[in-house]
Amino acid sequence: MLPLTTAQAPVDACRNPALQLVCPNLRMAPPYDLREVATPAGRRLLQMGNRIVNVGPGPAELRGTRVSEYEMDARQIVRRRGSAFGRASLATGAKLAWKYVDRRRGDFWKLANAARFELWSTEPATGTRVALVRTGPKLDYCLRDLFRRAGTHTGHVVYPACSQKRYRRNVTLGISVDWADGYPAKYPENWIDVTGLAGCFTIVQRADPLNVIRETDEADNTASLTVRLPYSASRRSPRCP
Repeated sequence: MLPLTTAQAPVDACRNPALQLVCPNLRMAPPYDLREVATPAGRRLLQMGNRIVNVGPGPAELRGTRVSEYEMDARQIVRRRGSAFGRASLATGAKLAWKYVDRRRGDFWKLANAARFELWSTEPATGTRVALVRTGPKLDYCLRDLFRRAGTHTGHVVYPACSQKRYRRNVTLGISVDWADGYPAKYPENWIDVTGLAGCFTIVQRADPLNVIRETDEADNTASLTVRLPYSASRRSPRCP
């Protein structure tokens, strides 16, 4: 396996034909299964399902090496075109974190800052985003082959559920081509706090917000949905205007 010669692979490494890299391309599926719920403390949470989909020509694979009790540095493993070239190991700044989910599910090694949920105030007449007003707590993902991309092959799982073994020195996470990792609306932290908000807003779900995964296209990582708050799925048209 050949490491890239620079200390950290440039963001555009996957678009450099000289490197012959077969890279992933991550996209967020649109937010789905929205529901606004109240907490015992009186907060209002807008829950939503989400999926990170790999539509690129190569898998999104990360190999982590422990650097502290709860953290690993991760290198991205990318195939090179032509069997003679093997694979490249790219330093990108990616981190894996030992993440507690809840009492029932326990702890997992996950990619830190794999995604970000944002809520933007929006001009109803034009749909223009005005200002970022809230962000959600959901940041870390396993990266695994959980859902097949609609209309694609029925290939086998390469990257299973992420490790729950805290003391492992190395772990591998990934999403194969035409697969997705995702979480249902009721999964812990899959929400944005919308307490006290009313009017027109746009939900933006952003894959790899820190650009630690090298991709064929870094400009298509977001999906959005415009809604009116307070949110009600029973409304005929919850969107704005």
